[in-house]
Amino acid sequence: MEATHDNDMPRLPRRPTATATTATSHSQCLDNPPDLTAGGHQAGVVVDDLAGFKAYVTGNVHSHRAIVLASDVYGFEAPLLRKIADKVGEAGYYVVVPDLFNGQPATNGTDITVWLPAHSPVKAAQDAKPIFEALKRGQNSVVGVAGYCWGGKFAVEVAKTNEVEAVVISHPYAVTADDMKEVKNPIEILGGQNDTVTPPTLVYRIVHTLRQRNEIPYYAKIFPRVAHGFACRYNATDPFAVKTGEEALALMLDWFHKYLK
Repeated sequence: MEATHDNDMPRLPRRPTATATTATSHSQCLDNPPDLTAGGHQAGVVVDDLAGFKAYVTGNVHSHRAIVLASDVYGFEAPLLRKIADKVGEAGYYVVVPDLFNGQPATNGTDITVWLPAHSPVKAAQDAKPIFEALKRGQNSVVGVAGYCWGGKFAVEVAKTNEVEAVVISHPYAVTADDMKEVKNPIEILGGQNDTVTPPTLVYRIVHTLRQRNEIPYYAKIFPRVAHGFACRYNATDPFAVKTGEEALALMLDWFHKYLK
């Protein structure tokens, strides 16, 4: 499924808007945890104080375009997330992956029903305002935000402000159709066919809300045969999973290339 309200892409037929609510089962949020001991080259560095946050930074520090990547529940140290950040940096952006959990990410043994209420992405978006302010004060005149899982809700909350120019959310957690009534920026939504956290029926409702507004550019795609986490926490030994993750990254970069000028 793909849906768009974007002048460069054809409008697709309206999909059914089956009733769906924010997922109450968060089990997929912990599937396929990252191996934090995995090696591999990292092009960026960790800074201890970026507007008060520890962060992994990479890419072109002199670029006028910056992207903030908001992690899933496993946090900013995940090697695959940093590899994605490096690839975004290679495309010409200055990339910031902040530690939004203050050194307390979820782990494989975390009781996610306890951890999630204690780590509100809505509050985190408020707390992270200094990051966006610092980027705008520097050379980064245009800023985008992309979020995965927990970071998807964070990104949507930021998109309700004037702090960024574009947003991409991949297999988001806790994002609702009503959120789309307040989004101010072009938004791309990437979902998975087998995602139980944000199932396709909820993506359809999100698209329906954006279509009714008719003033915010959007693009939505549901990737077949993948579950929650497909864009940033996929199995690197599974060719199909890798291909899907790479397609999600390409779509994210296309969106930012279009709207971060």
